[in-house]
Amino acid sequence: MTTSSAASPSTPAAVPGAAPGHAPETAGAPRGRGALGPVGLVLAGGISVQFGGALAVTLMPRAGALGVVTLRLLVAAVVLLLVCRPRLRGHSRADWTTVIVFGIAMAGMNGLFYQSVARIPLGTAVTLEVLGPLALSVLASRRAINFLWAGLALAGVVLLGGGSFGSLDPLGVAFALGAGVMWAAYIVFSARTGRRFPQADGLALAMGVAALLFLPLGIAESGAKLLEPTTLALGAAVAVLSSVLPYTLELLALRRLPASTFAILMSLEPAIAAAAGFLVLSQALTLTESAAIALVIAASMGAVRTQVGRGRAKTLPGQPT
Repeated sequence: MTTSSAASPSTPAAVPGAAPGHAPETAGAPRGRGALGPVGLVLAGGISVQFGGALAVTLMPRAGALGVVTLRLLVAAVVLLLVCRPRLRGHSRADWTTVIVFGIAMAGMNGLFYQSVARIPLGTAVTLEVLGPLALSVLASRRAINFLWAGLALAGVVLLGGGSFGSLDPLGVAFALGAGVMWAAYIVFSARTGRRFPQADGLALAMGVAALLFLPLGIAESGAKLLEPTTLALGAAVAVLSSVLPYTLELLALRRLPASTFAILMSLEPAIAAAAGFLVLSQALTLTESAAIALVIAASMGAVRTQVGRGRAKTLPGQPT
């Protein structure tokens, strides 16, 4: 899954797979060979996130799904709060309401996702989860062609479930879809947080809120196991791979990479997750499941391109095509 930095005011909040905080596309954005560096950083961030997710699955027998989420959020919150050192004073009630809801969305997204990957393959879980941002993109755009992308994604989901999802744990499917809903909420409230707080201050505060929300749940499920050195070390590794490292790589990449290109690259998350599941967890996909994931990726990319095309038309009215 993807959890990215806080949004700027211009972030296209309805881009599927796009984590907020990304600079808007500009005419001077580098293209061609100049974009290979930032593209590599984004792909490295995606690989880090999904392999962090795979590592988290291996940690679940030791700490439980809720315990893993607690460790990930807690370590990431400590790192971000130390680095950002956000101000606690001078914010309005609306500011705090926004950042708290952002934190709740973040906690829900992570908690539901990890409950899902405890029951169904990682690649399948990410494919179902990405439907949340995709649905947000379709609803925000209200263009007829986006319903084509939605239909393509739905076909992929039906294919993924073999028509009935009988081969998958229904609870795991429900958790993944719920994580997708929370991911969509995360995108919306990350954008709002980015408009109210400077730099990544809002993200750091929201991460702290999410960690505090999950701390009682993690303690209730795992108790003293969370303090075992091996568990702590693995939990810290999950936090670094799934949060801290991707944030840094994306931040570096987005100084030179258009937001639309970033969003398309993020649409590859299900494929990266499937590869991580295969390499780390030996979760092999059938040909049908691979085709289903490809359909969802194609739908996400199509929705991104449609959204970008619409944005250009609004920004440059009357420009010859």
